[in-house]
Amino acid sequence: MMEKTETGRVNLFGLPRTPLTEEFTSILAEGRGVRVEKIVSAGQTTGWCDQAETEFVSLLQGEAEIEYENGETVRLLKGDTLIINPRERHRVSFTTTEPPCVWLCVFYRRGD
Repeated sequence: MMEKTETGRVNLFGLPRTPLTEEFTSILAEGRGVRVEKIVSAGQTTGWCDQAETEFVSLLQGEAEIEYENGETVRLLKGDTLIINPRERHRVSFTTTEPPCVWLCVFYRRGD
């Protein structure tokens, strides 16, 4: 779902108009080997992810936890960033509802 205006302007802190019963993802930009997403979550968690891309994560608002398959958990606070390597199994195990989490995620393939 895109939220860009006709001018292409997006406010990273703008929230979707629908109730946040599901995680909201918007692709802000994409090109050769890279994708930039804004994700808004409010209490949602994910299943295990195992992606081929490197993921740069920045939590712009809220608090969250990323759990790795090896049992390590990383707590993220507003402004924290994290690099998730390709094939590093992980999941979002916690997100705050007030305020909702606003994520800026950049997915890329190394060497591209």
